[in-house]
Amino acid sequence: MPTGVAIRNAREQLFDAAERVLLRDGPNALTSRAVTTEAGCAKGVLHRHFADFDTFLAELVLNRIARIDNQASALRNSAGADTVAGNLTGALTTLFESVAVAIVGLVISRDDLRARLRQATPTGVPILAEATTMIASYLTIERERGRIAPDADVCTLAPTLIGAGHLLFADRESAPPEAGAVHKVVATVIAGVVREPLLPTAQQQGVDHDVAVVADADEVP
Repeated sequence: MPTGVAIRNAREQLFDAAERVLLRDGPNALTSRAVTTEAGCAKGVLHRHFADFDTFLAELVLNRIARIDNQASALRNSAGADTVAGNLTGALTTLFESVAVAIVGLVISRDDLRARLRQATPTGVPILAEATTMIASYLTIERERGRIAPDADVCTLAPTLIGAGHLLFADRESAPPEAGAVHKVVATVIAGVVREPLLPTAQQQGVDHDVAVVADADEVP
């Protein structure tokens, strides 16, 4: 491995390399050597930017948590548009199609890492806790807009949706679930509280259009 070669944006390159190792080989394969080999740099590069490997892992998780903050803002801004089920389906898919599932496995597998992250995430599992807050914040806005029932228990719905989404995407050996499967789970969870009409399917829209055309034709003398 070459030494003394500078790389641009070293932190992000190392984070991205760690993600690839996680997704390909799982948490147990994530070592400083594996990360620097994947990044194509000398092992010393990692230690020039981080005090030790545990610090690197903690910074990796915090960096990915920050991405959830950005997603949460976009999800809140979607309130009132499209359907609640559709917005939630998109949010869960975006969250769990990323490296989030692998990061959760990493955090669960390392006690020292969880301890380091307690300051940022005092309770719950990092990533999942922040994702739950994201969903709860969005549902609260939709409740205020009247698109879900005023007595909807947001604090129960949010972790239920996150847990169900995590289970759908957690199998690294299989292809990710189709959008329809995710939407079905979401729609089932919120069925008792949603107060908006579901958007008609393309097939139903076609049927409605055909009926309207026939009706118009019947009215022609």
